Amino acid sequence: MTRIAIYPGSFDPVTRGHEDIIRRSLAFADKLVVAVAVNLSKQPLFTLEERLDLLREVLQEFEGVEIRWFDGLLAKFAQKNNASLVIRGLRAVSDFEYEFQMALMNRQLFSELETVFLTPAVDLTFLSSSLVREVAELGGDVSDFVHPAVGRALAEKFA
Repeated sequence: MTRIAIYPGSFDPVTRGHEDIIRRSLAFADKLVVAVAVNLSKQPLFTLEERLDLLREVLQEFEGVEIRWFDGLLAKFAQKNNASLVIRGLRAVSDFEYEFQMALMNRQLFSELETVFLTPAVDLTFLSSSLVREVAELGGDVSDFVHPAVGRALAEKFA
């Protein structure tokens, strides 16, 4: 039986922290669906298509990874994709309360769905997409925090 996991997020942009979680998730999932969420209440820097393209480039070497997008309920997306796991990264204690509520709601909506929380590598604990965007917008060097393709895309956005 294939164990399918979903790693949902906005990935605006994808960071080295995301890459770390994806790499480590593959140790306990046969297939990982990296699912780009469409959230109409947010105004992302990158369009949905740009985020999908960046993920494809960044993750091209990862076997067992599929990249898709979704809108609506994660539980329904998981059910439709025969997923039994949701992967979520926790950077700080402040992330836990929201993520815990979401995990319980998802399991209420789809009882076979479990959530696995992963902490990032120590050197990436502080990293977030919003922080990377801010540093890039202010002309800072983000090369340690993102794949070179993402760095180029950020430079183009803020040129």
